[in-house]
Amino acid sequence: MNLLRPKYLKYVVLGLISALVVTCWPRKEKPKGHPRDYAEIKESGILHAATEYNSISFYVDGDTVSGFHYELIEAFARDKGLQVQVSPVMSFNQRLEGLANGTYDVVAYGIPATSELKDSLLLTSPIILSKQVLVQRKVGENDSLAIRSQLDLAGKTLNVVKGSPSILRIRNLSNEIGDTIYVNEIEKYGSEQLIAMVAHGDIDYAVCDEGIARMAVDSLPQLDINTAISFTQFYSWGVSKQSPALLDSLNTWLSDFRKKGEYQSVYRKYYGKQ
Repeated sequence: MNLLRPKYLKYVVLGLISALVVTCWPRKEKPKGHPRDYAEIKESGILHAATEYNSISFYVDGDTVSGFHYELIEAFARDKGLQVQVSPVMSFNQRLEGLANGTYDVVAYGIPATSELKDSLLLTSPIILSKQVLVQRKVGENDSLAIRSQLDLAGKTLNVVKGSPSILRIRNLSNEIGDTIYVNEIEKYGSEQLIAMVAHGDIDYAVCDEGIARMAVDSLPQLDINTAISFTQFYSWGVSKQSPALLDSLNTWLSDFRKKGEYQSVYRKYYGKQ
């Protein structure tokens, strides 16, 4: 067991860092008010973006800030002659609340393009394809903890980040299998911290984005992420329904940027092994 501790260390440290980032990050947020559209953002010269702190979206390594969504929103701001202030916000609900009250202009993080979310915000054209997966420890075939199909989820408790869009999918899945699947929402931690908790044995199951899970399995090979919770679907960024011009600007830029070598380079950097 001692040989595995260095592999866990990355996620333990990441959990501590993310907690500190959420509380101490110098966000320089503008006062809460109303959602801004592109003209107001352009006049101010500053774009306010929210994302999640994890090893794919946004993270700090020494003096360097990296992440797939971070690099994309930085490129958008650069091409539009804007500065961008990115705030790591672990809670999905808080990101949506920030859009609604004007704290953030855009949620630069993968949001599944579901009909329910489309009722409350505007989603950009797709950024990536992904799905939600179950994270569990590898156990024997006959072990009572083993989940081999979605039917085995009956009566089980799945841990998710508080407010995660995956909650709705789990509820729908519960209806599909005709049995109860319990959901435990965890407020303090993000997806990678839940994955580490599964690896440690603190919890048995977690649900998270496949891309984040695959990154974790490189360091935590005792985990099994082979059971899909959702179908593969499009993931987008989100803006307020009061920001249609910002949506148009993002979509036009994304359409052009995805054709460039810079986008391919950024994508391979974070998703190349998948």
